[in-house]
Amino acid sequence: MRLASPHAIELDAEQRTRLRHVVAAHTSAQRLVLRARIVLLAAAGLANEAIARKLNVCVDTVRKWRRRWYNAGGDLACLADAPRTGRPPSFRAVQVAQVKALACTPPAEAGLPLSRWSCPELARYALAQGICTSISATTVRRWLCEDALKPWQFQSWIFIRDPDFAAKAQRVLDLYARQWNGQPLGRDEYVISADEKTSIQARCRCHPSLPAGKSRTMRVNHDYTRGGALAYLAAYDVHRAIVHGRCAPTTGIDAFTALVDQVMSQQPYKSARRVFWIVDNGSSHRGQAAIDRLATRYPNAIMVHTPVHASWLNQVEIFFSIIQRKVLSPNEFSDLSIVEQRLTDFETSYNAAAKPFKWKFTAADLEDLLARIDKIDNSHTRRHNAAEPAQPRAA
Repeated sequence: MRLASPHAIELDAEQRTRLRHVVAAHTSAQRLVLRARIVLLAAAGLANEAIARKLNVCVDTVRKWRRRWYNAGGDLACLADAPRTGRPPSFRAVQVAQVKALACTPPAEAGLPLSRWSCPELARYALAQGICTSISATTVRRWLCEDALKPWQFQSWIFIRDPDFAAKAQRVLDLYARQWNGQPLGRDEYVISADEKTSIQARCRCHPSLPAGKSRTMRVNHDYTRGGALAYLAAYDVHRAIVHGRCAPTTGIDAFTALVDQVMSQQPYKSARRVFWIVDNGSSHRGQAAIDRLATRYPNAIMVHTPVHASWLNQVEIFFSIIQRKVLSPNEFSDLSIVEQRLTDFETSYNAAAKPFKWKFTAADLEDLLARIDKIDNSHTRRHNAAEPAQPRAA
């Protein structure tokens, strides 16, 4: 006669309900379902051998979970897996930190003829320097992903060099918000963003392009003959989303003046109280001379320059990016007349449906940008000063 288990299980109504919920739930892990069923059958008075036969498991498995439930006092959490130490780590934390620090160091400073790190290069260098005895590029990539490190990527940037950057940028942002010198613009005042897109080529492909098809993108032949180049000048009405454009053989003062004449000779700009022209510091409209030239020609026109190296503040650049994507790429024109006609037709189509750009860069964003750049500049200066060797003092 087999002895009864010393771990007799009794369940109250709440425990029984919770165990049955685990068994019935579709989201329960199967191992938890099995353990809950063992406890329920044990509470029903079945012996370990009978439970094992019913659930098709080993008797030792039944004994284990019956005993664990009994010792835990009926806590449902005892049916979960116990914590496991797992395999000991192959790398120490200091090794991981050394590889990450290496990824943040230019390869040239490590004595390598490379401009950027790759994961295989980092793995090879870590082995050569004795940081690790064995490491793969996959392991390096996993470590770098933990801190979102991507030393194989780079981004161009430039320090602000315009001493009046904040003031100039603020004036442009105020105009986008229909403000000037702290006063709102009137209904008869307009803001124009103008610039030139240079060197638009006419490329005649040596073989006709193939249109897109099923499971195939558009195909454009790589070889082409050059059909010349032209410049496209555009004046974008910021708040009315209207573009006035023209093509010219090249850029310069005369070409830009022709664009100004084209815009200012028509309504509503001709009779406007003020028309603000936002331009960058290109040679055709640079400096005080350009401001005076515009004011002399049109007394109601005011030229406003963006800061140096801040053409991104000029909204017409957004329109030029639209032209590049929708009109000029891929470039396939047999001659310049077709380029000019395509630009003219797109301008007409754009003006019929366009809405003003949702400009989101505000004065608060400008202050935050300047604060971050100042912080980077100060950090760079401190590192540069720390790297300089100490100068000997005069006796």
